[in-house]
Amino acid sequence: MTTALTIRLPDSLHREIKNLAKDERISINQFLTLAAAEKISALRTLDYLEAEGKKGRREDFEAFLAAVPDAEPMPGDALENGE
Repeated sequence: MTTALTIRLPDSLHREIKNLAKDERISINQFLTLAAAEKISALRTLDYLEAEGKKGRREDFEAFLAAVPDAEPMPGDALENGE
């Protein structure tokens, strides 16, 4: 099932959406549907991560870090400033 939605957009934003949809070879409707789905996904992910973060305990995190062996980074994994 789909529902029609009428929105008002500034001309500049409408042009940008139209151009991007054309570049992607999709309709403006499909572009806006995907954009809305991506935004919803990002917000839901943020909510999930914040909720999971509140469940954590600092002591558990520090115990986990203490169990990690002290080793040199693998080639290519070292920080650029040598730390």
